[in-house]
Amino acid sequence: AFGVYPYIAGTIFLLGSWIRFDREQYTWKTDSSQLLENKMLKIGSNIFHIGIIGIFFGHALGMLLPHSWWQLITTDIQHQYIAIYSGGALGAMALFGGLMLFVRRISNERVRAVSRIRDTSIIALIVITAGLGLNTIFDSYHHASQNDVSEMLLMSEYLKSVATLRADASLIESVGTAYKIHMLAGMTIFLIFPFTRLVHVWSVPVTYLNRPYQIVRSKFSNK
Repeated sequence: AFGVYPYIAGTIFLLGSWIRFDREQYTWKTDSSQLLENKMLKIGSNIFHIGIIGIFFGHALGMLLPHSWWQLITTDIQHQYIAIYSGGALGAMALFGGLMLFVRRISNERVRAVSRIRDTSIIALIVITAGLGLNTIFDSYHHASQNDVSEMLLMSEYLKSVATLRADASLIESVGTAYKIHMLAGMTIFLIFPFTRLVHVWSVPVTYLNRPYQIVRSKFSNK
């Protein structure tokens, strides 16, 4: 589960996204349903995206940066408390926003009529994963109160071993079950990513800030 599955999920994530972009570009979108229902979408989507983007970069920076870099700016116990409070706030936002989007898809008749099973399923999986992540906070806080950061460091080393293509599952053998279930759920999101609306993440408009300004002329202009 932790020695092979990460690479199965990662390979399908990368190759699947590439193949879908190459063969099915017309599906490379979120299939917006804003015209069918706007109020819940506006609130839920904004809260969800702030939370999920924050969680993604928080996990990446918190777990993948070298341990020595973090020690230059903070102690291990302070690092764990930062992860607890920031992860708790962002996780709650992702959970609340995701729940709003999920309820909207199953309760609004017009939105439900145009929703695919994969649309509803991926939102449900993300909500479950966020909930599982929030569930680990109680254990993390308990360890932090005892100045014990061993589990955080073990998970960080494990993720680094996966990222460097030498996964060592034995590193997290003693880590709590709640953390392991949360990680497996997260890997599964990457596994099914190419088959869902999540592919639009690849199209984040990073060049938008540098694009030339548009020249707009009034229709009443004589020029």
